[in-house]
Amino acid sequence: MRVIYSQCRGLTLVASLLVSGDTAEDRKSQDGSETMPFIDESPTMSPHLCARGQDGEAVSPTPPEGLLLRGGIEKGLEMKKLVLSGFLASEGIYINQLEALLLPMKPLKATATTSKPVLTMEQIDTIFFMIQDIFEIHKEFYDALSPNIQQWDEKVTVGHLFQKLASQLGVYKAFVDNYKVAVETAEKCGQANNQFQKISEVSSSTPYPLLYKPIDRVTRSTLVLHDLLKHTPKDHPDFPLLQDALRISQNFLSSINEEIDPRRTAVTTPKGEVRQLVKDGFLVEVSEGTRKLRHVFLFTDLLLCAKMKKTAVGRHQQYECKWYIPLADLSFQTLDDSDSLPHVQTLPEHEIEEMKIKISSIKSEIQKEKKAQKAQSRNVDRLRKKMNEQESCLLLHSPTIPFRIHNKHGKSFLFLLSSDYERSEWRESIQKLQKKDLQACVLSSVELQVLTGSCFKLRTVHNIPVTSNKDDDESSGLYGFLHVIVHKATGFKESANLYCTLEVDSFGYFVSKAKTRVFRDTTEPQWNEEFEIELEGSQCLRILCYEKCYDKSKLNKDDNEIVDKIMGKGQVQLDPQTVQSKNWHMDVIEMNGIKVEFSMKFTSRDLKTPAADPHVHSVLVFVSSHFRVAEKEPVNKMSLHNLATVFGPTLLRPSESESSKAHITLASDIWSHDVMAQVQVLLYYLQHPPISFAELKKNTLYFSTDV
Repeated sequence: MRVIYSQCRGLTLVASLLVSGDTAEDRKSQDGSETMPFIDESPTMSPHLCARGQDGEAVSPTPPEGLLLRGGIEKGLEMKKLVLSGFLASEGIYINQLEALLLPMKPLKATATTSKPVLTMEQIDTIFFMIQDIFEIHKEFYDALSPNIQQWDEKVTVGHLFQKLASQLGVYKAFVDNYKVAVETAEKCGQANNQFQKISEVSSSTPYPLLYKPIDRVTRSTLVLHDLLKHTPKDHPDFPLLQDALRISQNFLSSINEEIDPRRTAVTTPKGEVRQLVKDGFLVEVSEGTRKLRHVFLFTDLLLCAKMKKTAVGRHQQYECKWYIPLADLSFQTLDDSDSLPHVQTLPEHEIEEMKIKISSIKSEIQKEKKAQKAQSRNVDRLRKKMNEQESCLLLHSPTIPFRIHNKHGKSFLFLLSSDYERSEWRESIQKLQKKDLQACVLSSVELQVLTGSCFKLRTVHNIPVTSNKDDDESSGLYGFLHVIVHKATGFKESANLYCTLEVDSFGYFVSKAKTRVFRDTTEPQWNEEFEIELEGSQCLRILCYEKCYDKSKLNKDDNEIVDKIMGKGQVQLDPQTVQSKNWHMDVIEMNGIKVEFSMKFTSRDLKTPAADPHVHSVLVFVSSHFRVAEKEPVNKMSLHNLATVFGPTLLRPSESESSKAHITLASDIWSHDVMAQVQVLLYYLQHPPISFAELKKNTLYFSTDV
């Protein structure tokens, strides 16, 4: 027992050194840059129960699992207490480190309001982001765990404490998201401000070695959970709680590793520099007046536009670089008066609508084939291929929102997007990278070939955004109508002219569906407007909040419209179980301090049998273009009444479910009555001027009016 106790004391000291002995140099990457340390999830890395054998290999002084059987429950519980004691000691050290890190925060905040601030309040909040919350979480954990160890016996349970600690890892996620900005801000402030540098040195809390301690701490506690489970009987109340805490912690570490490990999304240049992929996706480029589907890659120092090369069957796919712009040379400046948009190939609106109708029809056929008893996969594959062709064509020809970028050497490039949300994300990602000290780069042909070749492995978006590319086990989304009431928005600091737009993913990509009226000169707009939005495999609702600009000097020559400023944007998943209830579901989207309140409910549409009128307005307009034969009635004897008699029952017939509700003895009378009504309705429309697609779209999309 004395040997075990000695080992524990030594291990506690080792734990203290591991927690407190790191320096900034430990986090230096090979290229000298500051990086977040890669998190080792291996249970063999425990700082508390790890020693070295005679051959130098890591061995565990922990008795094998059979100890519980050979030595009894008492020895297992004693080992559990020793593990907890070592962990509690390291928790005390960690809490002291957090206090040291927080020590200069109060005086820094006090000077921030004076005429000579050491740091601005924004810089302070960035550097010390979430540290106070993390300190309080661990202080509460320490205070709750300590008396349990002091009064240790077989009835003591601690699993609920670790489970609660794991459930608060969302705070660490926020810390991780801010980590790089915090380190960069601390470094810049230290270089630019001698007072901050001296305060850091005097308080022994320079942020560089300490800022990554919280994530390191999650790793340590996860490893301790492995050890605790080894010494906890499976029938003990702690066992399931510790298992749950371990599961939550491991999932958290795995998700963080995927985000912070640069090896997964980076390529090393011939000069030894790391060029990391930040964002990629499919965009429609206008090249020589023609729409081309491109895969665009945003790296830390340049933007690369590529296309997929045609390869022989069985060969690996490869990208071909069309052009690239160093971010140091890229700008979003508007066009000069002498410039104008190039001619863009566009399809008539009715052809776009016709493609959507065909896609919906093919989806219905696929559903029928799948549910058939003797469904042939060959037929399904044929239909999938047909649907993919239609969806790809729709993806290429439907975007209309311009996104123009410029090279300072005079070359400009134009993309067309379907979503202002997406345009804003690309612009913000580029501008965020441009805030760093970037140098213009010129790639040799070899360097460009290497970089383009790496795009296939680095890409995060593998398929074009169409529904036919989804696997069968993926959610097919919602089909039907989403009713949305946009109530109000709060959180604006100054009065402005405000409105919102609503976007949903339709046919695999996002499109704008509705727009509220403009509320003038207010900080709390109250729209209370209801919209009915048709869903085509939709899974997400986006809301964008704009400030309306009436200054004609800010005219955007890309689309000949005044540029409205996006005040905030956010999105919410359309959970079928939530929205399919008959009652309205109220929700709030938070965006940059702004909160938009809205309610929604969903009306489903059965894919098995197409409904009697989801597209009957669009179908009628398309077919009516062929009704001009009535103009030659003296010759062909085809009057409007005859046309209504022929097409009325086809276009306006009731669904099978409604027809089957009638009693069989009255079926003939009901059918006769329906036919007469259908003929009269269609005749009424034929006797009036035809509805254009522009008018139809205007009636289905809500346009803003000033308030």
